[in-house]
Amino acid sequence: MLDKLGWKKSHKVQQQSIQQRMTNLNLEDVPNHIAIIMDGNGRWANKKALPRFVGHREGMQNIRRITRAANSMGVGAITLYAFSTENWKRPSKEVEFLMRLPEEFLTAFIPELMELNIRVEMIGEQEGVPDYTNRAIGKAREETKNNTGMILNFAFNYGGRREIVLAVQQLAQLVQEGTLEPQDIDEDLIAQHLMTSKLPEPDLLIRTSGEIRLSNFLLWQLAYTEFWFTDVHWPEFTAETLLEAVESFQKRNRRYGGLKGE
Repeated sequence: MLDKLGWKKSHKVQQQSIQQRMTNLNLEDVPNHIAIIMDGNGRWANKKALPRFVGHREGMQNIRRITRAANSMGVGAITLYAFSTENWKRPSKEVEFLMRLPEEFLTAFIPELMELNIRVEMIGEQEGVPDYTNRAIGKAREETKNNTGMILNFAFNYGGRREIVLAVQQLAQLVQEGTLEPQDIDEDLIAQHLMTSKLPEPDLLIRTSGEIRLSNFLLWQLAYTEFWFTDVHWPEFTAETLLEAVESFQKRNRRYGGLKGE
Protein backbone atom coordinates (compact mmCIF):
# COMPACT_ATOMS: atom_id res chain seq x y z
CA MET A 1 0.00 0.00 0.00
CA LEU A 2 2.82 2.40 0.94
CA ASP A 3 4.58 1.61 -2.31
CA LYS A 4 1.42 2.41 -4.24
CA LEU A 5 0.90 5.68 -2.35
CA GLY A 6 4.56 6.53 -2.80
CA TRP A 7 4.30 5.96 -6.57
CA LYS A 8 1.20 8.17 -6.78
CA LYS A 9 2.96 10.96 -4.86
CA SER A 10 6.06 10.68 -7.03
CA HIS A 11 3.95 10.67 -10.22
CA LYS A 12 2.04 13.76 -9.05
CA VAL A 13 5.28 15.62 -8.29
CA GLN A 14 6.65 14.61 -11.69
CA GLN A 15 3.52 15.91 -13.45
CA GLN A 16 3.74 19.18 -11.52
CA SER A 17 7.39 19.47 -12.57
CA ILE A 18 6.49 18.98 -16.24
CA GLN A 19 3.71 21.57 -16.00
CA GLN A 20 6.13 24.03 -14.41
CA ARG A 21 8.64 23.45 -17.19
CA MET A 22 5.87 23.93 -19.75
CA THR A 23 5.05 27.33 -18.26
CA ASN A 24 8.72 28.28 -18.43
CA LEU A 25 8.89 27.68 -22.18
CA ASN A 26 9.46 30.74 -24.33
CA LEU A 27 6.25 30.65 -26.33
CA GLU A 28 7.79 33.03 -28.87
CA ASP A 29 10.50 30.46 -29.60
CA VAL A 30 8.56 27.19 -29.80
CA PRO A 31 9.50 25.33 -33.02
CA ASN A 32 6.94 26.15 -35.67
CA HIS A 33 7.61 22.87 -37.47
CA ILE A 34 9.05 19.71 -35.88
CA ALA A 35 10.11 16.75 -38.03
CA ILE A 36 10.37 13.37 -36.30
CA ILE A 37 12.02 10.13 -37.41
CA MET A 38 10.05 7.65 -35.32
CA ASP A 39 12.64 4.92 -34.89
CA GLY A 40 12.82 1.89 -32.61
CA ASN A 41 9.39 0.23 -32.68
CA GLY A 42 10.89 -3.15 -33.48
CA ARG A 43 13.72 -2.81 -30.95
CA TRP A 44 11.23 -1.79 -28.28
CA ALA A 45 9.22 -4.95 -29.00
CA ASN A 46 12.34 -7.15 -29.06
CA LYS A 47 13.43 -5.76 -25.71
CA LYS A 48 10.10 -6.90 -24.27
CA ALA A 49 10.17 -10.27 -26.10
CA LEU A 50 7.16 -9.22 -28.17
CA PRO A 51 6.51 -9.55 -31.92
CA ARG A 52 7.62 -6.57 -34.01
CA PHE A 53 4.04 -5.76 -35.02
CA VAL A 54 3.21 -5.01 -31.37
CA GLY A 55 5.94 -2.37 -31.44
CA HIS A 56 4.53 -0.83 -34.61
CA ARG A 57 1.03 -0.69 -33.15
CA GLU A 58 2.30 0.86 -29.92
CA GLY A 59 4.35 3.33 -31.95
CA MET A 60 1.25 4.35 -33.88
CA GLN A 61 -0.67 4.87 -30.66
CA ASN A 62 2.15 7.05 -29.38
CA ILE A 63 1.50 9.42 -32.27
CA ARG A 64 -1.73 10.39 -30.51
CA ARG A 65 0.09 11.25 -27.29
CA ILE A 66 2.84 13.26 -29.00
CA THR A 67 0.36 15.04 -31.27
CA ARG A 68 -1.56 16.23 -28.22
CA ALA A 69 1.66 17.30 -26.49
CA ALA A 70 2.98 19.21 -29.51
CA ASN A 71 -0.38 20.89 -29.97
CA SER A 72 -0.47 21.99 -26.33
CA MET A 73 2.99 23.58 -26.73
CA GLY A 74 1.84 25.68 -29.65
CA VAL A 75 3.79 23.83 -32.37
CA GLY A 76 2.48 24.77 -35.82
CA ALA A 77 3.19 21.49 -37.64
CA ILE A 78 4.78 18.10 -37.10
CA THR A 79 5.97 15.85 -39.90
CA LEU A 80 6.27 12.18 -38.98
CA TYR A 81 8.39 9.75 -41.00
CA ALA A 82 5.88 6.91 -41.08
CA PHE A 83 6.99 4.79 -44.07
CA SER A 84 9.99 5.41 -46.31
CA THR A 85 10.60 4.35 -49.91
CA GLU A 86 13.25 2.00 -48.49
CA ASN A 87 10.83 0.33 -46.06
CA TRP A 88 9.45 -1.78 -48.94
CA LYS A 89 12.56 -3.94 -48.45
CA ARG A 90 11.18 -5.27 -45.17
CA PRO A 91 9.45 -8.68 -44.95
CA SER A 92 6.15 -8.67 -46.84
CA LYS A 93 4.07 -9.53 -43.74
CA GLU A 94 5.53 -6.58 -41.86
CA VAL A 95 4.92 -4.25 -44.80
CA GLU A 96 1.31 -5.44 -45.07
CA PHE A 97 0.80 -4.78 -41.36
CA LEU A 98 2.27 -1.27 -41.67
CA MET A 99 -0.04 -0.57 -44.61
CA ARG A 100 -3.06 -1.50 -42.49
CA LEU A 101 -2.13 0.74 -39.56
CA PRO A 102 -3.26 4.10 -41.05
CA GLU A 103 -6.77 2.72 -41.59
CA GLU A 104 -6.97 1.45 -38.02
CA PHE A 105 -5.32 4.47 -36.44
CA LEU A 106 -6.80 7.40 -38.35
CA THR A 107 -10.38 6.13 -38.14
CA ALA A 108 -10.15 6.13 -34.36
CA PHE A 109 -8.21 9.40 -34.15
CA ILE A 110 -10.33 11.63 -36.43
CA PRO A 111 -12.87 12.67 -33.73
CA GLU A 112 -10.05 13.87 -31.49
CA LEU A 113 -8.33 15.64 -34.38
CA MET A 114 -11.56 17.48 -35.09
CA GLU A 115 -11.90 18.45 -31.44
CA LEU A 116 -8.31 19.75 -31.38
CA ASN A 117 -8.72 21.59 -34.72
CA ILE A 118 -5.77 19.62 -36.21
CA ARG A 119 -5.43 19.14 -39.98
CA VAL A 120 -4.00 15.96 -41.50
CA GLU A 121 -1.67 16.16 -44.50
CA MET A 122 0.60 13.69 -46.27
CA ILE A 123 3.76 13.81 -48.35
CA GLY A 124 4.94 10.85 -50.40
CA GLU A 125 3.71 8.97 -53.44
CA GLN A 126 0.36 7.21 -53.57
CA GLU A 127 1.45 4.98 -56.44
CA GLY A 128 2.25 1.50 -55.18
CA VAL A 129 0.44 2.00 -51.89
CA PRO A 130 -2.66 -0.21 -51.36
CA ASP A 131 -6.02 1.42 -52.06
CA TYR A 132 -7.22 0.87 -48.49
CA THR A 133 -4.23 2.81 -47.15
CA ASN A 134 -4.70 5.70 -49.59
CA ARG A 135 -8.43 5.78 -48.80
CA ALA A 136 -7.78 6.01 -45.05
CA ILE A 137 -5.29 8.84 -45.44
CA GLY A 138 -7.49 10.58 -48.00
CA LYS A 139 -10.51 10.39 -45.68
CA ALA A 140 -8.54 11.90 -42.79
CA ARG A 141 -7.32 14.73 -45.02
CA GLU A 142 -10.80 15.41 -46.35
CA GLU A 143 -12.52 15.40 -42.96
CA THR A 144 -9.93 17.69 -41.36
CA LYS A 145 -9.26 19.99 -44.33
CA ASN A 146 -11.10 22.95 -42.80
CA ASN A 147 -9.30 22.73 -39.46
CA THR A 148 -7.07 25.74 -38.86
CA GLY A 149 -4.82 24.56 -36.05
CA MET A 150 -1.69 22.43 -36.02
CA ILE A 151 -0.83 20.35 -39.10
CA LEU A 152 -0.21 16.62 -38.58
CA ASN A 153 1.79 15.69 -41.66
CA PHE A 154 2.62 12.05 -42.44
CA ALA A 155 5.58 11.20 -44.67
CA PHE A 156 4.31 7.94 -46.16
CA ASN A 157 6.03 6.12 -49.04
CA TYR A 158 8.38 9.08 -48.93
CA GLY A 159 12.05 9.47 -49.85
CA GLY A 160 14.00 12.72 -49.84
CA ARG A 161 16.03 11.95 -52.96
CA ARG A 162 12.91 10.85 -54.82
CA GLU A 163 11.19 14.09 -53.86
CA ILE A 164 14.06 16.15 -55.30
CA VAL A 165 14.12 14.06 -58.50
CA LEU A 166 10.39 14.67 -59.02
CA ALA A 167 10.82 18.41 -58.47
CA VAL A 168 13.68 18.53 -61.00
CA GLN A 169 11.59 16.59 -63.53
CA GLN A 170 8.72 19.07 -63.14
CA LEU A 171 11.05 22.01 -63.72
CA ALA A 172 12.68 20.27 -66.70
CA GLN A 173 9.23 19.79 -68.21
CA LEU A 174 8.50 23.51 -67.86
CA VAL A 175 11.81 24.33 -69.54
CA GLN A 176 11.02 21.90 -72.37
CA GLU A 177 7.60 23.54 -72.83
CA GLY A 178 9.25 26.95 -73.06
CA THR A 179 7.48 28.40 -70.03
CA LEU A 180 10.61 28.52 -67.86
CA GLU A 181 14.15 29.67 -68.55
CA PRO A 182 16.93 27.57 -66.93
CA GLN A 183 18.54 30.69 -65.43
CA ASP A 184 15.29 31.45 -63.61
CA ILE A 185 15.55 28.26 -61.53
CA ASP A 186 16.58 29.18 -58.00
CA GLU A 187 16.19 27.77 -54.49
CA ASP A 188 12.75 29.32 -54.01
CA LEU A 189 11.46 27.80 -57.24
CA ILE A 190 12.78 24.36 -56.34
CA ALA A 191 11.17 24.63 -52.89
CA GLN A 192 7.84 25.48 -54.54
CA HIS A 193 7.95 22.16 -56.39
CA LEU A 194 8.72 20.01 -53.36
CA MET A 195 6.01 18.03 -51.57
CA THR A 196 6.39 20.31 -48.55
CA SER A 197 5.77 23.51 -50.55
CA LYS A 198 2.88 24.52 -48.27
CA LEU A 199 4.85 23.97 -45.06
CA PRO A 200 7.62 26.02 -43.45
CA GLU A 201 11.01 24.31 -43.28
CA PRO A 202 11.46 22.34 -40.04
CA ASP A 203 12.99 24.18 -37.10
CA LEU A 204 13.74 20.99 -35.19
CA LEU A 205 14.45 17.39 -36.22
CA ILE A 206 14.06 14.65 -33.63
CA ARG A 207 15.26 11.09 -34.14
CA THR A 208 14.60 8.39 -31.57
CA SER A 209 16.26 5.06 -30.73
CA GLY A 210 19.90 6.15 -30.81
CA GLU A 211 20.48 6.30 -34.56
CA ILE A 212 22.29 9.42 -35.81
CA ARG A 213 21.49 9.77 -39.51
CA LEU A 214 18.80 11.26 -41.74
CA SER A 215 17.78 8.10 -43.60
CA ASN A 216 16.70 9.98 -46.74
CA PHE A 217 14.30 12.25 -44.84
CA LEU A 218 13.62 15.86 -45.93
CA LEU A 219 17.11 16.25 -47.38
CA TRP A 220 16.45 19.68 -48.90
CA GLN A 221 14.33 21.06 -46.07
CA LEU A 222 16.71 20.24 -43.20
CA ALA A 223 19.53 22.51 -44.41
CA TYR A 224 19.34 24.77 -41.32
CA THR A 225 17.27 22.64 -38.99
CA GLU A 226 18.43 21.97 -35.42
CA PHE A 227 18.96 18.24 -34.74
CA TRP A 228 18.15 16.43 -31.49
CA PHE A 229 18.82 12.72 -30.97
CA THR A 230 17.74 10.43 -28.15
CA ASP A 231 18.32 6.77 -27.27
CA VAL A 232 14.65 6.43 -26.28
CA HIS A 233 12.67 4.11 -28.56
CA TRP A 234 9.67 5.74 -30.21
CA PRO A 235 6.98 3.85 -28.22
CA GLU A 236 8.61 5.20 -25.02
CA PHE A 237 9.01 8.76 -26.33
CA THR A 238 6.81 10.82 -24.04
CA ALA A 239 5.52 14.37 -23.76
CA GLU A 240 8.35 14.97 -21.28
CA THR A 241 10.93 13.77 -23.84
CA LEU A 242 9.41 16.13 -26.40
CA LEU A 243 9.65 18.90 -23.83
CA GLU A 244 13.37 18.11 -23.34
CA ALA A 245 13.91 18.45 -27.09
CA VAL A 246 12.09 21.80 -27.21
CA GLU A 247 14.00 23.05 -24.17
CA SER A 248 17.26 22.12 -25.90
CA PHE A 249 16.10 23.87 -29.06
CA GLN A 250 15.44 27.08 -27.15
CA LYS A 251 19.04 27.13 -25.93
CA ARG A 252 20.48 26.97 -29.46
CA ASN A 253 21.89 29.98 -31.29
CA ARG A 254 20.55 29.67 -34.83
CA ARG A 255 22.98 31.67 -36.95
CA TYR A 256 22.02 30.50 -40.47
CA GLY A 257 25.64 30.90 -41.54
CA GLY A 258 25.98 34.35 -39.93
CA LEU A 259 27.33 35.56 -36.58
CA LYS A 260 24.09 36.09 -34.67
CA GLY A 261 24.73 36.38 -30.93
CA GLU A 262 28.52 36.24 -31.23
